[in-house]
Amino acid sequence: MLPLVGVTAIWGYTFVPVQEAVAVYPLFAFLAVRFAISTLVLAPFAWRPLLLLPRRGIAAGLAAGAFLATAYGLQTAGLELTTVASTGFITGLYVVLTPLIALALFRTPVAAAAWAGVALSVAGLLLLSGVPGGSALGNALVLGNAVAQSFQIAAMERFAPRYDARALTFLQMALSCAAFSVIAGSRGELSMPQGASVWYALVVTGVFAGALGYLVATWVQSRTTAARAALVFTLEAPFAALFGVLLLSERLGALGWAGCGIMLVGILLAEPAAESTLRRLAGRPG
Repeated sequence: MLPLVGVTAIWGYTFVPVQEAVAVYPLFAFLAVRFAISTLVLAPFAWRPLLLLPRRGIAAGLAAGAFLATAYGLQTAGLELTTVASTGFITGLYVVLTPLIALALFRTPVAAAAWAGVALSVAGLLLLSGVPGGSALGNALVLGNAVAQSFQIAAMERFAPRYDARALTFLQMALSCAAFSVIAGSRGELSMPQGASVWYALVVTGVFAGALGYLVATWVQSRTTAARAALVFTLEAPFAALFGVLLLSERLGALGWAGCGIMLVGILLAEPAAESTLRRLAGRPG
């Protein structure tokens, strides 16, 4: 699961350059170009596996891509109507929804330790983000984003072990690019990005957070459960807060740091590999 932690660190970091970029470049256009870069980066590695992918594999990749694009779109629309704190907390609720969806759709069992980790992660998110407020409609849109993310994670648990990770990731990036290109075009926002900060954010999100990040996430999800993946994904929130403190001079406060710590405890409790490592470090038999 360590590669997945690295991916969440990258996702958390991208909040900093993206925040600066979308202040001067339309957000849906940014998403369209970002996913276009991801698609182009993956194309040389994915085209052969894509040709060998059966129809069911293509359908699985497109379905996961639809969930991914829906999640980004709803989160973006909700963020325009509600607070950042509410967006962070409600988005993080996919840690609860994902194991429920995986259990309902695919009968994936969820261990008691995983549920304990989920409870701690939600408590940590609450301390980190604060009590949800803002617009009821905005919060509802963000909740829809959390549901869509949960379906995407559950779908990857189901299909990632069956099909090539490069092909599945390429299809998700390509469909997201097409969806956001249509949205940005309909809003009259499509234009050539200008400025070093915008291009830096596009490259970081397109290459590392997008192409590389989701490729690693797909590969890891072929080897773990949706519940465990969702727990690790929640680390994006404390990583985002940490980089905000380090790079933007933001203040986290005692409750925020406590929330980060509680979330980390939840991950360690639910992740067997981490638990085994802690036992070895403590000198106790596993």
